[in-house]
Amino acid sequence: MHRELVSLRRRIHQHPEVGLSVPRTQEAVLSALRALPLEVTTGTALTSVVAVLRGQRSDGRTVLLRADMDGLPGTEKTGLDFASSDGTMHACGHDLHTSMLVGAAWLLSNNRDRLAGDVVLMFQPGEEGAGGARHMIEEGVLDAAGRRADAAFALHVESSRLRNGIVACREGTLMAAADVLRVTVRGAGGHGSAPHLARDPIPATAEMVVALQAMVTRRFDVFDPVVITVGSLHAGTRYNIIPDQAYFEAAVRSFSPAAHKRVGELAMQVCGGIAAAHGLEIDVELVPFHSVTVNDAAEVRFLSDVVGQLLGPERWEEMPFPLTAAEDFSRVLNAVPGAMAFLGACPPGADPAAAPFNHSAYAVFDDGVLSDGAAVLAQFAVQRLASLSGEAGP
Repeated sequence: MHRELVSLRRRIHQHPEVGLSVPRTQEAVLSALRALPLEVTTGTALTSVVAVLRGQRSDGRTVLLRADMDGLPGTEKTGLDFASSDGTMHACGHDLHTSMLVGAAWLLSNNRDRLAGDVVLMFQPGEEGAGGARHMIEEGVLDAAGRRADAAFALHVESSRLRNGIVACREGTLMAAADVLRVTVRGAGGHGSAPHLARDPIPATAEMVVALQAMVTRRFDVFDPVVITVGSLHAGTRYNIIPDQAYFEAAVRSFSPAAHKRVGELAMQVCGGIAAAHGLEIDVELVPFHSVTVNDAAEVRFLSDVVGQLLGPERWEEMPFPLTAAEDFSRVLNAVPGAMAFLGACPPGADPAAAPFNHSAYAVFDDGVLSDGAAVLAQFAVQRLASLSGEAGP
């Protein structure tokens, strides 16, 4: 099936869609699943696809497998002959995730007699900050088979960092919580030649950006880290005009509930104090995006055994540390025991330490991992259902 998966992946890659509405991708998935013995439903708040496969030996146990479908805004610069050309890009590998889950659906459908339960296939739009998992959970994906899923699993490809074909995972915290700090600093504009007659928001905003970095290093334990990155800052229209206001946004990442709560409180205090010292007003809000992604330890150990038997123990790698990236699969793992793992898709011959990382306009993912990814997803479902039903595990 590898050639068909490559064809599907490249077709999706050429036409990325952003956010909760991905109708072309949805249709590609529906077309690929059409001949299979699945109970298929689509979303109402988003163009999701949920497919339920009933095992022939089902006792009601359920495993959920998830793939995200959305791309990112940005101009692709890979030079691939199937590159996108419309200002959007599959820079995070979701086209591979979608294709691998379709492959798993094909494998599982051809092995229904081995399934000691049911499998829910979760094709999700809007992972990149649009809350797609939340919408799908609200629409009932976790109970799509008629009862709450017993375990959940997802694979995420990496264009760098990992050697090609390596499956990497860890017990406990896998990825950070992610919030967005939004700050508007309000002053009074004026002429650049007479700043004493205005209330200039720009110097205060610059102080806030620097002070937030000092706050991270001086107010938080290095072993319970916090990362704040100001990625957007806007003020003014011309060099000799003092603007009325300035605005910036920062990504805020943390790894524990205590740090997550405290970083928001302290950030607001720091920014508010600087504004007051300059005689300015300020609006601050911390917008939650994703919670901490936490893998269930038992599910990770089970996955390790599956990968070892299917691909070989040399293809498994324990991650020493979590990643500071964030994932809305965390919402699924908050409700269902499960795990997310990474699959190295760095092109053969490229140096994983130097290759462009996910979200880069130059990120390239190797099609060669598609069949292995599909096999890992399918085999996890088969063996996890057997284990849940009291049959032999891996």
